[in-house]
This record gives sequence, structure tokens and C-alpha cells, in this order.
Amino acid sequence: MIPRKALSGHVDVAHIHSVIDSADRPDYIHTMADNINATFEHELKRLEKRVDALVHVCDQLQDENRSLKQRQDVLTSERANLLQKNEQVRARVEAMIGRLKAMEQGS
Repeated sequence: MIPRKALSGHVDVAHIHSVIDSADRPDYIHTMADNINATFEHELKRLEKRVDALVHVCDQLQDENRSLKQRQDVLTSERANLLQKNEQVRARVEAMIGRLKAMEQGS
């Protein structure tokens, strides 16, 4: 850093500080505020895109969940029908075995 004494002959440091800090130079403040607003808008749009993506994923998951529940209902119904048919076949086989045993005892 250059000492103020060395600058005193060339540049009025106090004047430079007063110009930079004065309200007469709103360009710097407005530019900074614009940059902050632009950054905020950018982040807000980025967040909006992420939320939209999450909503899309949630919609897909709900559709998939609904489809899986329907498939489960179909499979549960098919299983119940197969168990019923299995029971009917078992009863018929047991009846045939009973008739065969009766025929053997009758001979």
C-alpha cells in the first residue's frame, strides 16, 4: 500500500474517498443492486426448475404406484382363482382315489 504522504502530491486521496462514498455516484450502488437482483432471479429460476422436476418425478411415481397397485390387485385375484381351482382339483382327485379304493375292495 502506498502511504498517503507519497500520494499527497499527486492525488487527493480524501477527494477520491469522498467521490466513491458519495450519493452522487449511485451507479455503483445500482449496479451492485442489479447484480444482486440478477443473481436472486437466477437462483429463483433455478429453484423453480428443480421444484418442477420434483413435481414431475412425483407425478411419475404416483402413476407407477397406481399401476403397481392395479397389477397387485390383478395378481391377487388370479392367485385366489388358482387357489380355488387347485382346491377343486384336489377334491376331485381325492374323490377318484376314494372310488378306486372302493372298486379294489369290491373286487
